[in-house]
Amino acid sequence: MSSSLNKVFIARLLGLDVFDPLGDRLGRLRDVVVLDRGPTKPAQCVGLVVEVPGKKRVFVPMTRVQALEASQIICSGLVNLRRFQQRGAERLAAAELFDRRVTFKDGSGNGVVEDIGLERLRNGDWMISDYYVRRGEAGGFRALRRMARGERLLVACDEVVHGDLEEPQAATQFVAAHEELKPADFAEALHEMSDKRRLEVAIELQDDRLADVLQELPDDEQVQILSSLDMERAADVLEEMDPDDAADLLAELSEEQQEALLGLMEPGEAKDVRRLLEYEENTAGSMMTPVPIILSPEATVAEALAYVRREELSPALAGSVYVCRPPLETPTGRYLGVVHIQALLRCPPPEPLGNILDTDLEPVHDFADVSEVARILAAYNLTSLPVVNTAGRLVGAVTVDDVLDHMLPDDWRTHDEDPVAKGATRG
Repeated sequence: MSSSLNKVFIARLLGLDVFDPLGDRLGRLRDVVVLDRGPTKPAQCVGLVVEVPGKKRVFVPMTRVQALEASQIICSGLVNLRRFQQRGAERLAAAELFDRRVTFKDGSGNGVVEDIGLERLRNGDWMISDYYVRRGEAGGFRALRRMARGERLLVACDEVVHGDLEEPQAATQFVAAHEELKPADFAEALHEMSDKRRLEVAIELQDDRLADVLQELPDDEQVQILSSLDMERAADVLEEMDPDDAADLLAELSEEQQEALLGLMEPGEAKDVRRLLEYEENTAGSMMTPVPIILSPEATVAEALAYVRREELSPALAGSVYVCRPPLETPTGRYLGVVHIQALLRCPPPEPLGNILDTDLEPVHDFADVSEVARILAAYNLTSLPVVNTAGRLVGAVTVDDVLDHMLPDDWRTHDEDPVAKGATRG
């Protein structure tokens, strides 16, 4: 083997910006692709997974990497914009090799991979040279997680043997390395994984984080992950989801599963979800959130602004305050009108909301079709609409992102329309 010209560790590279030779940013490094060449040869690094604008993850071969350092990554040539897909014996270092069990060849026990060293040879090839390993005892998935307290050491790749790919694998390192990702981007990473690895990573997430990520996944993967959890935890995760998303997910399950999970949820949370499940698909009622900002006409601008500042609100929901007669929980008393956030910002804090109502915006009925809702949102440049029942009581609000989720094709998260990518090859 030729002597080394360069060495880097993968964990330090993740999240770095990737540039072209002129200094223009191409995207951000999300993973490293290595080729398994069998038990007697070190794995070869064949490329990078780069997240380009538009949140698409593409493959950049190592033949186009001019600099791979802990402080910068520079690539040359055109980037193939076809969405990355694994092939054959390719492995994703962060997603599949971090947290994998290894056995020391000297008989001193087992460990878990926390980082991987890459070494550049004189011929330009990049190979796995070292593993940064957390030592511990073997004994299944729970034991792997207990290794966190073990000794850490750097070992050459030929000093350890990997466990079988079907063995349970923790996901501590992957989750920690990707904690800054927005839920939609984390969901994209999960979507690209094998079924086994997707479940292992999902199980590692906290309930609120898992709920946010689940809402961004295709329906079949949502069902797969929820079904892998024990019933108590599945109910906890559903409680953390937006009620409309929880209802959409439960609608994919059998009636027996729905009832079992709803019975384990907090009564108030379950009540909102049950109401949404009663509506026919593709109606305003089926896609609305039953918990928008609702205040009385006597409430002040200052109170309304305090509500819209809440961190958990989406921008679409935070843009409007719905004013109703008591009770103020859906279904409310008579719906009176809406106050837009621009009006709140223009008026003095003591002003009652009843004095600044927009009564020209007609609410939609809960049985209105999604196409009608989309037409109104587009016609009046709105981000949300009030939804009322036949008695004129507010039952929720439907947002533009809710409508897009229902109108876009099922595979919109992974659909690739880029003509440049068609017919392209890796290399």
